Amino acid sequence: MSQQPPIPFTTRIKRAALAFDAWLNSALFQGRAGLGSAWEWYSEKMKGLRFRGAPRVLLDLTSEATTLGAAGAVVMLALALPAFRETEDDWLKTQDLAVTFLDRYGQEVGRRGLHLDDSYKLEDFPDHLIKAALATEDRRFYDHWGIDPIGTFRALLVNAQGGGVVQGGSSITQQLAKNLFLTNERSLERKIKEAFLALWLEFHLTKDEILKLYLDRAYMGGGAHGAVAAADYYFGKPAKDLTLAESAMLAGLFKAPTKYAPHINLPAARARANEVLRNMVEAGFLTEGQIQIARRNPATPISRERETTPDFYLDWAFEQVKLLASQKKFGNERVLVVKTPLDTALQRHSEQTLENLLRQHGRQYKAGQGALVVMDVDGAVRTIVGGRDYGQSQFNRATGGLRQPGSSFKPFVYAAALTTNPKLRPSSTVVDRPVCLGNWCPQNYGRSFSGSMPLVSALARSINSIPVIMSVEIGKGNAKAGRAVIVDTAKRMGLTHPLTDSSSLPIGAAEVTPIDMAASYAVFANGGKRADPYAAWEVRNSSGEVIYRHDRDTPPKQVLDTRVVQDMNFMLNKVVEEGTGKRAALEGIPVAGKTGTTNGYKDAWFVGYTGNLVASVWYGNDDSSPMNNMTGGTLPAMTWHDVMTVAHQNLEIRPIPGASPANASRVASAKGPAADQAPTPAQTFLAGTLSRKSYEVLGGIGSLFQSVDRSITTGKAPDAAPSSAAAEGRRQVAMP
Repeated sequence: MSQQPPIPFTTRIKRAALAFDAWLNSALFQGRAGLGSAWEWYSEKMKGLRFRGAPRVLLDLTSEATTLGAAGAVVMLALALPAFRETEDDWLKTQDLAVTFLDRYGQEVGRRGLHLDDSYKLEDFPDHLIKAALATEDRRFYDHWGIDPIGTFRALLVNAQGGGVVQGGSSITQQLAKNLFLTNERSLERKIKEAFLALWLEFHLTKDEILKLYLDRAYMGGGAHGAVAAADYYFGKPAKDLTLAESAMLAGLFKAPTKYAPHINLPAARARANEVLRNMVEAGFLTEGQIQIARRNPATPISRERETTPDFYLDWAFEQVKLLASQKKFGNERVLVVKTPLDTALQRHSEQTLENLLRQHGRQYKAGQGALVVMDVDGAVRTIVGGRDYGQSQFNRATGGLRQPGSSFKPFVYAAALTTNPKLRPSSTVVDRPVCLGNWCPQNYGRSFSGSMPLVSALARSINSIPVIMSVEIGKGNAKAGRAVIVDTAKRMGLTHPLTDSSSLPIGAAEVTPIDMAASYAVFANGGKRADPYAAWEVRNSSGEVIYRHDRDTPPKQVLDTRVVQDMNFMLNKVVEEGTGKRAALEGIPVAGKTGTTNGYKDAWFVGYTGNLVASVWYGNDDSSPMNNMTGGTLPAMTWHDVMTVAHQNLEIRPIPGASPANASRVASAKGPAADQAPTPAQTFLAGTLSRKSYEVLGGIGSLFQSVDRSITTGKAPDAAPSSAAAEGRRQVAMP
């Protein structure tokens, strides 16, 4: 038997491929037949489940509703998540504070925050006030779970019939959620957050706790938050003593406090109170006969003529207190009494000075606004004027207005240069010459260069080229590195806002606020210590216990070497005595400071100090439009002079470290009689109980009598030029 020859490999491959193709074709044919059978079976089964007519419509609607509802739930949860982040464990303790502010003499000057009284329990409120609130805001409050669909539907019907918003659809819990966590923004996102937070509140608090919080936190117009504060503000009485008519008027304020505030529109407030009384009858809380007396004798608020208050100061002080509270400086205390360094007499004088000078010279200089800050050398703020009229604009230009400082920034450059180069002194020779950094070449005010001069003269004359050259030398040839050192020096001294690095930074191309400039210059005045501005001298809780003292709880920090401080003070003193700041000079009191003017005359500054006080003055326009040739040595220096002259009355004048002392006899005369002697017990008592103005007037009268007494004893005529305090005393005595 002959042997078969082997099958070639390629032939085997072809046969395998043909076999696989045959198998695939067979499988697809059989699979198609199987799928056809399965589809026929499935179709027959589905025929039995097919709906027609109304059942099919209902099934389709249910399916669509389920799909849309699931998608909507996902969207709402996504929108609610940011709101839930606000509900940390101590959310009740982190709400706005209730702060009463006192001036430096202990007199109350204003309040900020939620003026609630933690000692006021829900049962202390009159029953008719609670019923008035429930009848008007949420009749089913004790029956729903945070959201009241029935109440919302009823409100929709009433509003549709009334052709407008007659009733609100939000429950008390929803309103509380908005007051605690959200804003008044009208948006779908806010309403969704409000609904979720209402459910969250209902889960975490009892109904009585929610109602109590609502009565405490609701804004009720006139700056009053909560029913307790509103009762005091509108009627001058405790909430527990409110009459039915008064309770109805207050309950009408919850939804529209501005519209129905009785001190603004009494007829509208009384009409709203009548609606509240009718609601109480409809809700079954009172009978028609019980409300008749209240209808016939409507509530009448006490007179609330607006008193002049240091609103710019209080707004800033409140922010400072909130910052301290966030740092746990007060523990868990929320009702606070804060004694501030505010000098109310100086505050009024500063406001009047700014306004008077703008009225006299504003048109000439095309200047529309100004701001100033006066503080002690340790940062205790005595005065803040944030603009011409708080009623027209509450924007605080003294604490929030970022403006370019111009040449008033140069002391930071000089301080950085003196720090990095110990050999550099005020007498060192510098050269005023052309200098360029890239394509930028700064020019002096007079468009000329003066050559060699002492460093002290360069600052007094506000030469622009010298700080730019210094920035290069500080960085050892690298201007950018030098500017980094300058920025670090400015931040250590007190400039809190980011400084943009640019070639023109050394001559003031940055953004600063007047209060930061004053605080930074205070470092020169106090010997080199950081002087962060502060408003809380002392803080007490609602029980009267001292829980914070600035001098005890905030230790000072040295930020500049005393050698640098003395050299800077010597040079900045020459700015006032011989340079651009001559209009700021005070009779008999050493003064140091610096003027500042920006390109196009958009900003004009004078920042200066004595051994006692520091003040920063700015003029400009809110829209940054240019003024008419106003420099820092004109209106700003004049304002600084007028304000600081009054601020130093009856102060024991302290020297500026390193500055040339003024004539000793002139300094003594500025102190006033016996200024270097210890105050008598009577003086100490008066200073602690009277306002500064009253104290100054009485001191002036005393000086006048002393002058007359000396004339009788010596046989000489009284002084021809009595002190300003004595003159003020004469004017006060002569007034009817």
